Amino acid sequence: MRRIILFILTNLAIMLTLTLIARVTGLDLWLAQRGSSFGGLLALAALFGFGGSFISLAMSKWLAVRGMGVQIIEQPANESERWLLETVRNLATRSGLGMPQVGIFESPQPNAFATGPKRNDALVAVSSGLLTAMKPDEIEAVLGHEITHVANGDMVTLTLIQGVLNTFVTAIAWIVGNIVDRNQEGRGIGYVATVWITQIVLGILATIVVMWFSRRREFRADAGGARLSGRDHMIAALERLQRGETEPLPSHMDAFAISGREGGGLARLFMSHPPIAERIAALRSGSV
Repeated sequence: MRRIILFILTNLAIMLTLTLIARVTGLDLWLAQRGSSFGGLLALAALFGFGGSFISLAMSKWLAVRGMGVQIIEQPANESERWLLETVRNLATRSGLGMPQVGIFESPQPNAFATGPKRNDALVAVSSGLLTAMKPDEIEAVLGHEITHVANGDMVTLTLIQGVLNTFVTAIAWIVGNIVDRNQEGRGIGYVATVWITQIVLGILATIVVMWFSRRREFRADAGGARLSGRDHMIAALERLQRGETEPLPSHMDAFAISGREGGGLARLFMSHPPIAERIAALRSGSV
C-alpha cells in the first residue's frame, strides 16, 4: 500500500509541475483559447492511463488462470504437489508473506511465473515441464525467484510505472493533436491522425522504459532466489533453463515468468528479461 501511495503522490507532483509549467509558458491559456483545458487533459489522461493498468492488475490472477489453464492446488493429489505447496509456504513465510495460491499449468517446457494485485494476494504457478526437468533444489530456487517478485511488489510497481507512462503518453498526444489541428468547428482529421501517430511513437519509447525496469527486477529476483535457496542452486536452475528450450509465455504474461524472449540489437530494448548468461554472470560475481 505504501508503494501505491508513493507512486500516486509522485504522479500528482509531476502533474502539478506540468500544470505550473503550462501556466508560466502560457500553454494553458493557448489551449483554453482553442477550447481545451490543460488540467482537464491531464486529469482525463490519468484516468485512462491508470484505469487500464489497475484493471489489468486486479484481473491478473483470473487472467493467468484462464489464459494459461492453471490448475490451482486446493488439496494436494500426490507427493509432488504436497512438496510444492510446502516449499512455497516455507519460502513465503521466510519472506514475510501470506501464503499465495499455488498452481500448475500444462507445458512440456520448464517455466514459472508469479502474479497478483498485492503481496498477500498472489499466485505462483509452475509448468508441468519444470517439475519433471529440474531437481528439487533447482525448483526451490525458481520458486524463491518468484516469491521474491511478490515480496518486492514487482507486479504492482510495474503496473504503476506503466500507468504513469500511459498518462503522459495520452496527455502529450492530445496536446500535440490540439496544436496541429483544432479550429472553430472542432477537431479535424489532422487531430485524430496526429494523436494516433504520437501515441504510437511515445508508446514505443514508454515500452522501452518499462522493459528496462523489468530487466532490472529480474536481477533482484535472482538475488532473492539465491538468498532463499542458495546461490549455487539458483545458478544451476538458470543453467538448466539456458540448456533447454524454454517456451516463452504469452506476451501479456511474459514479464512475470522466470525466463522470457531473448534477442539482440534493437530487440534487446524490448526484452522483459536479461539474457540468462548475464543473469548467471551477475550471480557468480556477486554484483546483484
